Order: sequence, then C-alpha cells, then structure tokens
Amino acid sequence: MPIFTLIWLLAGIVLCLMELLLPTAFVEFMMGISALVVALISYLGLGNLWLQVLIWLLLSSLLVVFSRRFLQPPTRKSKITDAVIGETITEILPGQVGRVLYEGNSWRARCDDDKISIETGQRVYVVSREGTTLIVMPENVLHS
Repeated sequence: MPIFTLIWLLAGIVLCLMELLLPTAFVEFMMGISALVVALISYLGLGNLWLQVLIWLLLSSLLVVFSRRFLQPPTRKSKITDAVIGETITEILPGQVGRVLYEGNSWRARCDDDKISIETGQRVYVVSREGTTLIVMPENVLHS
C-alpha cells in the first residue's frame, strides 16, 4: 500500500474522531470524509500528491458548504416567540426609551404605543425586539 494512501487514511480517521472531541459543526468530519475519499483515489493510483491535495481541498470545501445547507437548523428572525413578562426599572415616557428587567437582564425598552407612559416597577409584556431594544406594552393595557 502506498505511503500517501496510509497518510490520507490516517488523516481521515483522525479528523473524523476529532469531531467527537472538538465539535466544529461537522467541518472536521467533512474534511475527514474528504481525506478518506482521497485515500481511495491514492490507493487506486490516480493522481500525484498535488492533485490529491487539490481534490481534498475542493471536496472538503464542497462538503462543508452543502452540509451547512442541510444540517443547520433554520434561524428565526426574533428570539421572542410569544409575549413574555418583564418589569420596568425606569419610567418609560411616551416616545422615549427606558429600562426593563427581562430574563434577569436589564434591556433598553420603549412602549409600542407612543402615547402611553409606563411607571417604574410596572409589569410589561415584551411583544417584540428591534436590535437591542425591547418593544413593550403595559400589562394593564393588554388586559383592559
């Protein structure tokens, strides 16, 4: 068995096993699969070392790109799926930005209605998010 075949075979096995120890979203695994394919090409006596390296690079890149399309979970536009409860830390004046305690963190927040003022310590519903600013509505307005 040619030496380069053994090297490609060993590299493929090591890369596939490294994915188990250091997860990289299947990048190492795809590189390992590519190395195993190149080991087969080398075993069949096709191509010299430079061609094998080129095949490995191209195949690794293609497998990583295509595996991302099929293995990556779809992303949502907003992490907020339902209206959730928060509490104002500062007063939110009409059309102004204040602070809200949401999921244990302080967030910038503004009221969804530019005519409503929200007092400090009032419970609010987080209805959406725009960047790092939460859009909130007072609890008493939504229950009226």
